[in-house]
Amino acid sequence: MIYPITVYGEPLLRKVAKPIDKDYPGFDQLVKDMFETMYHSDGVGLAAPQIGLSIRMFVIDASAAADEEPELEGFKKAFINPEIIEFKGDEWIMNEGCLSLPEIREDVSRPEFVKIKYYDENFVEHIEEYGGFAARVIQHEYDHLEGKLLIDYLSPLKKRMLKSRLTNITKGKVKTSYRIIIPGTKK
Repeated sequence: MIYPITVYGEPLLRKVAKPIDKDYPGFDQLVKDMFETMYHSDGVGLAAPQIGLSIRMFVIDASAAADEEPELEGFKKAFINPEIIEFKGDEWIMNEGCLSLPEIREDVSRPEFVKIKYYDENFVEHIEEYGGFAARVIQHEYDHLEGKLLIDYLSPLKKRMLKSRLTNITKGKVKTSYRIIIPGTKK
C-alpha cells in the first residue's frame, strides 16, 4: 500500500515518536509499505511520522548514491527504535529536501559521522557507525522521530524568507508526484 505523505503544518510531525515492539499490529506489512511509499515518492528515506504514524521507525535506501560512495551499494535498511549514540567529525553542508516539505530544498549542516543503535525488521539489535551520505540520511530521518524538520536548522532570516512557501504547503498549494495529507484534513 502506498501511503500519502504528511506535510508541514501537521502537528504530528512535531511530536516525539513512541517506541514499538515486535508485536506492533501489521508490522511486517508496514515495513514493506514504507519502502513502497518511499520509492513511489522518489525519496531515499521515509520516517513513520511522515505517513501519519507517531512511532520510532524509518526506512532508507541510499543505494542510488553508490556511484559516488561505493559503500552504499545495497544500502537498504529499516531502523526500528533507533537511538543515536554519538555524532562525530566535522560538520558539512549539503542541500537537503524532504517529502514533508515539498518544493523546498535548503543547505543543512550536519556532523560527518553518526553511531546508532537500532533494531532491524527482525528485531535484531545493531550498533553501527556510518559516515557521509548514509550518516546524513540517517540524521535527517532520525530528526523526524524527534519532531524536527530540516527547516529547524535554518537561520531566522531564512525561515522568514520561506514563510509564504511553508504557508502554501499547509494549504496544499504545492505540486508533488505523490499524494499528500493536507494538515487538518483526514487521510
